Amino acid sequence: MAPSTSSDITLTINGEKYPLTVDHRTTLLDALRERLDLTGTKKGCDQGQCGACTVLVDGRRAVACLQLAVAAEGREITTIEGVADGERLHPVQQAFLDLDGYQCGYCTPGQICSAVAMIEEHAAGWPSAVTDDVRPEAGPPPLTADEIRERMSGNLCRCGAYVSIVQAVAQAAAVDEEAAA
Repeated sequence: MAPSTSSDITLTINGEKYPLTVDHRTTLLDALRERLDLTGTKKGCDQGQCGACTVLVDGRRAVACLQLAVAAEGREITTIEGVADGERLHPVQQAFLDLDGYQCGYCTPGQICSAVAMIEEHAAGWPSAVTDDVRPEAGPPPLTADEIRERMSGNLCRCGAYVSIVQAVAQAAAVDEEAAA
């Protein structure tokens, strides 16, 4: 008997459970878009280079085009459809609207998911390649435009809305800091 090439899995996406039978080669991106009709996550390069398909897996950034759906079973997946709190936009979403952090909007879902996780990584004190003092006791570095650009560098915007994206991330991070204080 030949080994099976598919599995029955249950994905937890935006707090809801979705049972699926998937081919072992199905990416998380294709499961989201083609099988579950969660089309907010975009397919850009399909090679993990552009960030358009960025989602949160257990609160951390992941490019869904490189993750197999079967490997996501048992993990908490958040897509752009699950970032808001009901009708109340997440501070990152609101900042993107306020500061025009998008043009065509194609990269925006991935940018927003990445920014949500990036702000949490920064608050937790994770250094980046441009962080001057990486000692844990130094605490989070100032969230400068250089820090934001470096931390968001895995997300490309073909329209060139980077100036507004950096401003939107900074504004959302300030909102997060105020809420934590």
